[in-house]
Parts: sequence; C-alpha cells; structure tokens
Amino acid sequence: MSDETDKARSATQMVRARQAEDGRKAMAEYEARAAFVRANTERLRAARLAQEAARPAEPAEAKPAAKKTAVKIASKSPAKPAKKRKAPAA
Repeated sequence: MSDETDKARSATQMVRARQAEDGRKAMAEYEARAAFVRANTERLRAARLAQEAARPAEPAEAKPAAKKTAVKIASKSPAKPAKKRKAPAA
C-alpha cells in the first residue's frame, strides 16, 4: 500500500512541477508581449509628435457668431383671472 501512495504522490508532484513550469513560461511570454506593446506605443507616439511638430501652424478659423435668440420676458402685469365656466345645459 505504501508503494501505491508513493507513486500517486510522485505523480502529483510531477503534475504540479509541470504546471508551475507552464505558468512560468506563460508569465514570461505575457511580460515579453507587454514590453513589446509598450515599446511600440512609445515609438508610435514619438513619430506622431514629430509629425505634428513638423506641420506648419494652422491659423484658427473664425467661427461665425452664434445668433442670439430672443428671450420671452414675462409681463409684469398681474395674472389674468381664470374664465368662469358655464354650467352645462341639461
């Protein structure tokens, strides 16, 4: 019985060791990809900024003035009394 548990324990340790190695490889690939993306982003940003700096300054276009809308001013006279309704004819 001891021999079987030793084999099972050994197999479990091998599986865990393989999983740990796979995890290290995956993490290394992830970090390499992230470093590549950061470097590429920096390169593209530098190229964009250089291109923008090389462009001549564009004069600001004059925007047409916005039309002023008329504001309705409430009258200062007292409110009109409500009309009285006639009783319906039966």
